Amino acid sequence: MTGTAAMEVIATIVAAALAAPLALLTAAFAVEVIAGLRSMRAPMMPETDTSTVIVMPANDEAAVITRTLTLLAAELPDRFRVLVVADNCTDDTADLAEQAGADVLRRNDPSRRGKGFALAHARDHLATQGEPCAVVVVLDADCTIDRASLATLAATARQGPAQASYLMQPERDAAPMVQVSNFAFAIKNLVRQRGLQRLAGRVNLTGTGMAFPWPVFRDAPLATDDIVEDLALGLELAQRGTPPHFAAQATVWSAASSAEGTLKQRTRWEGGFLATSKRHALPTIAAGMRTGNWRMVWAGLSLAVPPLTLLLLLDVAGLGALAVLALIGAAAWPALLLGALLLLALAALVAAWARVGRPFLSGAAAIRLPLYILWKIPLYLGLARKRPTDWLRAGR
Repeated sequence: MTGTAAMEVIATIVAAALAAPLALLTAAFAVEVIAGLRSMRAPMMPETDTSTVIVMPANDEAAVITRTLTLLAAELPDRFRVLVVADNCTDDTADLAEQAGADVLRRNDPSRRGKGFALAHARDHLATQGEPCAVVVVLDADCTIDRASLATLAATARQGPAQASYLMQPERDAAPMVQVSNFAFAIKNLVRQRGLQRLAGRVNLTGTGMAFPWPVFRDAPLATDDIVEDLALGLELAQRGTPPHFAAQATVWSAASSAEGTLKQRTRWEGGFLATSKRHALPTIAAGMRTGNWRMVWAGLSLAVPPLTLLLLLDVAGLGALAVLALIGAAAWPALLLGALLLLALAALVAAWARVGRPFLSGAAAIRLPLYILWKIPLYLGLARKRPTDWLRAGR
């Protein structure tokens, strides 16, 4: 074999090794989006008057807590009550919540901050009440939900942990970067959740709009400072044999943030997600392959898929590297394969926009997607240096 031929073989091997993981993750993303395009049929549920406690962790939420509780009170089904955990608050969140008619727990423990500790505090309080409820619903202090969604969540959770669809309120007048982010949120929390339910038989918990049977909530590992405690909790429950399921007919809404606030919240969530993915994705895939549980394999593969913008950045960078390798003699097929899968993923996104994304993303804002990707680059550079560890909210 000549030196040139050897170089071409080596370049092709390197190109294949580079393309393989990107192709796998891009294909998984595309398949999951395609599987989630179709709406899920509402299950037949018996009428129920399930005793339910809505636990609302609140950290310095004085600006929104009164409005949230007032709107929620008008939607409460029978036998629902609200328990607010005013967690390490420095404002009058607790007083305002009591004035709005909610039961309130005041928690002050600066050394143990985070939603997980707030939920554990509520759980410990409820446990002192004998049989406090049949179902616990977790709702963030800046979210709204309607009566039908609450009833659906409670009924679904009688069978096991459940997750509502958590979406941002559409704002077609918002900054283009916010609109693109809200659309990406819908892809993650609605479209991919439907796909994940169909392919893996379970979904990820997203922090608000979660519901649990009391025995599951009572025994769950809640007291953690993990900044994506919801995602980690769902993975732990799945390992225990009680995976969360998608209550697709229930929806929780949150107001869209400013561009600055959106970037701040994305930094928290994506940093935590990447760290959790690093810890759990490969072990989940390995466990599924070891036991022949292909739904578990898919759950791990789905967890390995990076956030949408990062996936697109990696694919574009990968194609650039593959082009360079082709110039020095690598075969073209790794680049062609990755390029074809990237086009499939983009086509799936267009289809998802046509199905569910129009309210979140105008056509004029959609063409700003390349700028949105550039807008996120500093976020990923920052995460490469240090991942966030604080319980952050988006600015309002």
